[in-house]
Amino acid sequence: MTGVLDYPGDLLGFSADLTSPERDKLLALRAYLEEHVRPILPDYWERAEHLAHLRQPLARLRLVDDPALLDADGRTRALYRGFRTIELCRADLSVSMTFGGQVGMFRTLVLEGASPAQVRDWDRDIIDFRMTGCFALTEPDHGSDIAGGLSTTARRHGDGWILNGAKRWIGNATISDHLVVVAREQGGDRVLAFVVPSRADGVERSVIEHKAALRTVHNADISLREVYVPDGLRLPRIGSFADINRAFRTLRPEIAWSSAGMQLATYESALGYAQAREQFGRPIASYQLIQDKLVRIVENIAQTLALAVRTTTHPVADDVTPSLIKLVAGNRLRESAALARETVGGNGLLLEQDVIRYFMDAEAMYTFEGTREMNTLILGRALTGHSAFTR
Repeated sequence: MTGVLDYPGDLLGFSADLTSPERDKLLALRAYLEEHVRPILPDYWERAEHLAHLRQPLARLRLVDDPALLDADGRTRALYRGFRTIELCRADLSVSMTFGGQVGMFRTLVLEGASPAQVRDWDRDIIDFRMTGCFALTEPDHGSDIAGGLSTTARRHGDGWILNGAKRWIGNATISDHLVVVAREQGGDRVLAFVVPSRADGVERSVIEHKAALRTVHNADISLREVYVPDGLRLPRIGSFADINRAFRTLRPEIAWSSAGMQLATYESALGYAQAREQFGRPIASYQLIQDKLVRIVENIAQTLALAVRTTTHPVADDVTPSLIKLVAGNRLRESAALARETVGGNGLLLEQDVIRYFMDAEAMYTFEGTREMNTLILGRALTGHSAFTR
């Protein structure tokens, strides 16, 4: 592979620590995205059409399991996985979620929650996108309070379970063959997880329409009415919300990498526009106020990347650090996207300039994975020892 894996907004050069095979793989991914994905994004975004057709080509790139990338334990390095997310998010957050919702979220739940036999049976098909899935946790009436308000139930029935309830805002649900549904055990204290076939009797999925962000990710409402699931499709190592949090600690830094990728993209778009656009006989890049915006974006990128890279050497091992990661990543992204949109001016409202997609998607990222308010309360409680949550 020839070419340079450059990130103009990464002034501290965090990408320099990637290995040669990792750089080659990321260059191959970038080339695919530039040729096959970026040109179609404005039309797909405007039509709110999903990107499921990209899954198999991305799988063929072997971004997850190329032997050249694997360590002695058969895993890719966290730094590589982070920059893989950056490359996907530089193109579009929805593209990253279409890929990462499968090989990140769905696969992690299986690896951390399934039995060894289930992992052996499923993992290869998950990597190759032959067994597609998504995570169904949030409910219509329970988002931030889902741990205490979970209302979907699982009732023991013979050799299986009967599920009843509803889920909302479930990304990739309508393009997935399986739904990892979290439910409270009826008559017990456990919180269980089931790999539910999406076409099982009693399962209904409907796309949430008129969404102004993440338009090519089809978030869905899911209804579960007397859905029978055999016990063999239950993830036996998940029996509480603590187990779910354990499974997702490895994924919590992903929000920082996603934020960094989107900010790098907004910077490149804003810088390119500022250098080419002339007003009053000069490129607008020569004006102080424009340079101030660009510098502030680069400051935000440095902070977000530093936080993301730190998690590769010090993995998240508690339930408080993720709140700090989300607060920094969400706040810095929201500001950078707004500064880039301002830099491009009125033309920044056009999809052809890209920044409006990043601007709108930044609002989605600012909210999901825990709102600013909820994460602030979690951190505040950890810092002071006093809970400011109200009942």
